[in-house]
Amino acid sequence: MELAELIGLRPVPCGGLMVTLTRRCPLSCAHCSTNSSMQAAECPDPEQLRRFVASFDARNRPEVVLLTGGEPLLLPELAARLAAEARTAGTRTALLSGMFFARDGRVPARILRAITALDHFSASLDVHHEREVPRAAVLRALRTVLDTGIPVSVHLTGAGPDDPYLASAVTDIRRTFADRVPMLVNELRPLGRGAGLMRQKPVSAAAGAASGAVSSSDSAAAPCALAAWPVVAFDGTVVACCNQATVDRRPVPAHLRLGHIADDDWPTVRARSLASPVLRLVRAAGPQRLRARHTPAAAPTGYCTDCRALADSPEVLTAAAREAGGPVGALLDGLAAQQQRAEGPVALVRRLGCARYAELVALEAPGSGR
Repeated sequence: MELAELIGLRPVPCGGLMVTLTRRCPLSCAHCSTNSSMQAAECPDPEQLRRFVASFDARNRPEVVLLTGGEPLLLPELAARLAAEARTAGTRTALLSGMFFARDGRVPARILRAITALDHFSASLDVHHEREVPRAAVLRALRTVLDTGIPVSVHLTGAGPDDPYLASAVTDIRRTFADRVPMLVNELRPLGRGAGLMRQKPVSAAAGAASGAVSSSDSAAAPCALAAWPVVAFDGTVVACCNQATVDRRPVPAHLRLGHIADDDWPTVRARSLASPVLRLVRAAGPQRLRARHTPAAAPTGYCTDCRALADSPEVLTAAAREAGGPVGALLDGLAAQQQRAEGPVALVRRLGCARYAELVALEAPGSGR
């Protein structure tokens, strides 16, 4: 599975599942959106996770499971076990790592066994990671993974499109791998420890729309692709979107809570996501369009904050049930996803990531088809 295919599935309702294996991480990056550290104890119950993934079947499954954290490769055996379980139903697995293990450029055997159980492996790279794991060491480790036949990508984060760090890293990666390693380039978000950094810098429109820090137009449709994939949070709660402030919030706003892996299986979570009138409209038109239409007196506060506020607007929930509660709502949801998928992964990254580097998501290793 190449990065472009993975990102291309992002707008598809329940086309993927994100699983946070642990909040623990041996790195202490200043921009960490999840506030991860080795002192963080939160993680879903491994046996509950296994049962949840085992509830996939060939007719009812996500196309891909994305394992993340914290640092998911602190639990390499669990990552490999979940990947094997998912594959029995036809689901592929990707994993995003901060590369804590690669300070000397090598990949320990235990880690490599987990990586080779995957269908895609991604490394996080940015100026904060590089203070703990040098870029050259990360690239040497990625070469080892690439040589095993596992498709590889890099998730780069910078301060904005003009950040010289991004220009340097992109040039280095393209030269090192001869364009065989695609890149997803994002801008710093004001979440977790990154919120302190963002107080010192202006927030771009792209970063703000994805994080909820700034408002987009309250009348224009702005479909939310981030509400398409359910997310298993650090405590096993299944949340409808991956915005970190939403994933961490307790209680989760009712319209964004899909269940818990201790009590619910994948078919149940998927059914709740696909049948929710509010989520259908959020995915098709965006929360600000929905809120502005039915509560015009409410001042917009931000894309994601407005979405969380829908739980406190019974008139919006009633209107959503009326407008999108039946087959027409399902059709609208499906058409919005179809349109975004047809536009392709580059267009999606232009909207949600760093537009200047969006085309790098479509670089593809020759001969790769896993």
